[in-house]
This record gives sequence, structure tokens and C-alpha cells, in this order.
Amino acid sequence: MTPHVPVPLSVLDLSPVRAGGTAAESFRNSLDLARHAERWGYERFWLAEHHGMPGIASAATAVVIAHVAGGTSRIRVGSGGVMLPNHAPLVIAEQFGTLESLFPGRIDLGIGRAPGGEHRTARALRRHFGPADTFTRDFHELRAYFEPGGPGTGVHAVPGEGLRVPVWLLGSSDFSARLAAESGLPFAFASHFAPDLLHEALALYRRYFEPSPVLDRPRVMVAANVFAADTDAEARRIFTSAQQLFLNLIRGTPGLLPPPVESMDGLWLPHERAQVERMTKCSAVGDPAAVRRWLDRFVQETQADELILAGHVYDHAARLRSYEIAASGRVPHAVAP
Repeated sequence: MTPHVPVPLSVLDLSPVRAGGTAAESFRNSLDLARHAERWGYERFWLAEHHGMPGIASAATAVVIAHVAGGTSRIRVGSGGVMLPNHAPLVIAEQFGTLESLFPGRIDLGIGRAPGGEHRTARALRRHFGPADTFTRDFHELRAYFEPGGPGTGVHAVPGEGLRVPVWLLGSSDFSARLAAESGLPFAFASHFAPDLLHEALALYRRYFEPSPVLDRPRVMVAANVFAADTDAEARRIFTSAQQLFLNLIRGTPGLLPPPVESMDGLWLPHERAQVERMTKCSAVGDPAAVRRWLDRFVQETQADELILAGHVYDHAARLRSYEIAASGRVPHAVAP
């Protein structure tokens, strides 16, 4: 029997700010997690742009990427993602050109289409907020800044122009899947909080993929949550922090990452529980054996080339242990039926 080859595992971090903690603590913890992830063999460490969220400290994503990359030596560091509607394409090209110049061969640029915050925050970020969706145009402009000569407008990204910064498209619907396919780029799906269209988006991406100088075949990274502990009971307990976080989000009252509770009973209404469970459907929760089985099954179902794991765990030591457990049972590559 041909031995399985492990699927690469990566980390998606939002520098969570826990109740009783600070953003400074969150940044220290993110770097510590990245250093451990590097030793445990994780492929990349991505940080996500969100704004106006008390429990997320990674709003200035490029700055936090520099912090993490500067404190590690091998692991790839990047954005999962930078939200293009919030920025001029030239600014992103300059930021990631700078990062690539500082940490050559280790920087990823994941691009998302969502605002990363509610409407008022989006308006404050964009200054001139209008109804027109210019994402596709801005995306092609951004990529052109990395090409020799730039986009041909006389505007140049310095640094940035001529640098090889891998670009990923991120999404939770078919829009980015189709654009990634048409552009011949790798695609990452945000199933850790929006799993509904996972299989439809992956099928569309693979069906319409056009080979490019970047990729000769589709490359899919799929996100999942992981809450692993030495016992099932402890894993379920640390999971309650994330469940409370999502509950507050759907209630429109986002806050700091709350400590775990022994039970969610009495904290949510039936319809709220159903919505939180739907949003967190792609979550590996359990002891080492259970988490290994879940991740293995998830790879088989999605035929993913890579998994990127998120974990809103209140206690930093427990978060480290969760990622250590996930890495200890490397997931075999999907076997085509």
C-alpha cells in the first residue's frame, strides 16, 4: 500500500484579545504561537484583517505580520486576509513589497473581498464609500504592481515591483472562487465561520480553473476550527469560548474573547444555538484521536491540498496544546475516489 503524504497544516490567527487581557498580550501570544507552530512543522501563519472588533487585535495586519515574521525564521507569514476594499491597491503592494524585502521568500498575500467590519467602520476606512463594486478591477491593479514595469500607468510600487509575492484569493462564496479560477491562483475558503457554500465554491473553482504561470492545477486551502485537548470533556469546555464569541457576534454585540464555561445551557436560545452550530460546523473538537479522525475526514470530503486551522481558545497554554495536538497527527493527503 502506498504510504500517505501529510497535507500541510497552517495557522490562522486573529490575535484574539481575551477578557481581562490587552492587545499587547495578544501580540506576544501570537508571536509565541507562531514560534511553536514553526517548531511543530506548520507551513504558514496567517493573520486576518478585522476592524472595530474588541476581541481582535490584528487590524493593522501588515504590521502584525512584520512582528511575527521578525520573530520567526522559517514559517511563511501572511494575510488571511487583507481586505482589498479597505485599501488602495498601491498601498497594499507597497506594504507587502516591504515585507517581502524584509523577509524574502516567506511572505504570502491573501486577499479578501469582505469589509472586515460593520458599515460605519467600512465607511471610515474607505473615506469615499460608494455602491460600485470595484474589487475585480482593484485586484488586477494590485497584481500588476508586482510585475516588472507595473500596471503601465506610470505609477510604481517601490518596493514591490518585480518581487514574487504569492497571491491567494480568499472567500466564502462563489465570487472569489470564480475569480481565482479565471486567474489561475490558489484559493482559500473561509469555512471556519461560513461553511454553507464550501463544496459548491470548491467545485466551481476546480471546474473553471485555468492554468497560469503561477499554477498548473488548482490548489485549495480550506479553513477549519480546532479545539483539541487531552480529553473530550476539556476540548468541549475550551470550545465554549468560541461559541460565546460567535453568539455575541450574531447578537450584534461583539466583545472580548470570554473565558470558557462548563455548559452553554441557559446562555443561548434554541435559534441562536442553531445559528452558532451552523457557523462552527467545520470544527474539530475532541481528544487527539477524535481530532485526527475529524481532520482526516474533512480532507477526504474537501480534497483539500492544505488545511488552515483557527482556534479561539481563551487560555494561551490551552491554545498551544490544541495546535500541538493537531500537528502531532498529520493528516494524509486526500485519496481520490
